[in-house]
Amino acid sequence: MSEFEAELRSKIAEAGVAMNQAREAGHDYEIHLHGARIHDLLDLASQHGIDTTSWIDPALLENSGLGR
Repeated sequence: MSEFEAELRSKIAEAGVAMNQAREAGHDYEIHLHGARIHDLLDLASQHGIDTTSWIDPALLENSGLGR
């Protein structure tokens, strides 16, 4: 795994944790923001040919209102 890929994976994981914390706190707007961040990072990975299918549960993004 390249350093770039490892950093993307780390940022996606961090945003996923933050999204779960926002969900537990009932902060809908923050859920959306973290979901958008994850979506942007997944798009960036895709642009570089990185397979991210196992990085995050698609249901997590669907629950943010963004889908994958």
